[in-house]
Amino acid sequence: MPARPGEPPPNGRTPAGGKSARRSSYPAVVDRLMEELARLPGVGRRSAERLAFHILKSTPDEAMTLSKAISDVKLRVQHCGVCWNLTDAGGDLPRCQICADPGRERASVLVVEQPKDLIALEQTGMYKGLYHVLMGRISPLDGIGPEELTVADLLHRLDEPQRNPGESPIREVILGLNPTVEGDGTALYLQEELAQRPDVRITRLARGLPTGSHLEFANKAVLADAIQCRQDVR
Repeated sequence: MPARPGEPPPNGRTPAGGKSARRSSYPAVVDRLMEELARLPGVGRRSAERLAFHILKSTPDEAMTLSKAISDVKLRVQHCGVCWNLTDAGGDLPRCQICADPGRERASVLVVEQPKDLIALEQTGMYKGLYHVLMGRISPLDGIGPEELTVADLLHRLDEPQRNPGESPIREVILGLNPTVEGDGTALYLQEELAQRPDVRITRLARGLPTGSHLEFANKAVLADAIQCRQDVR
C-alpha cells in the first residue's frame, strides 16, 4: 500500500542521498536550458530561469540569432598571431584590428594580462601603439610560470622585428599589468628579461591617487606609488 503524504516509504527507505528526488515541472529541454545557463558566472538558478523564459518568449528568429552568435564566437574567434588579442580574421597568421591598422604607432608595445585589459585601455582613446597579451600572469601557487604565458612570443617580437606589424622594431615596452602581487611579480620578471636588451626602453603605467579620492582612505601601496611617481608642476 502506498505511503500517505508525510509518511516514509513502506520499505522504510529513502531515496539515495537521504533526500527526496527533486522533480521539475518544466519540460526536459527547458530544464536543460536552465541548467546550462546556470553554469555561466554570476547566473544563479533564478536568473537562469528568467533568461530561459526570455528566450521562450522571443521569436524563433531572435532565438536563432542568439544561437548563431554563440556558435560564431566558438567557431570563428581566435587569438591574433602577433599580439594574442582576440580576432575573427582568418588565415594562417590572423591579425587583430589593432595589429592590422597601419595608423598605429608600431615602435611601442603595451603588455597586458588579458584581452579585457586591452579593451579597457583602448576605450580611453589615449594610447595609439600596439599591444601584447600575456594570457595570464605568473602565479607559482597556481602552477603558472612564464612557460604557460606568451612571454616567449613577446621576446621573439623584440628580437625579430619581422614578427611585428610592418616589420617595425620595438623601441619601448610599457608594462600594463594589474597592480597585484602576481601582477607585480610578473612585471619584475619581464623587467629582468628586458634588461638584456639595452635598446628597448622599459616603462610602466603610472599609479597613484585617483581623482576624487581622499588620502585618509588610500592604502599604503597606493600612497607609496603616488609619492614615487610624483610629477613636476612647473
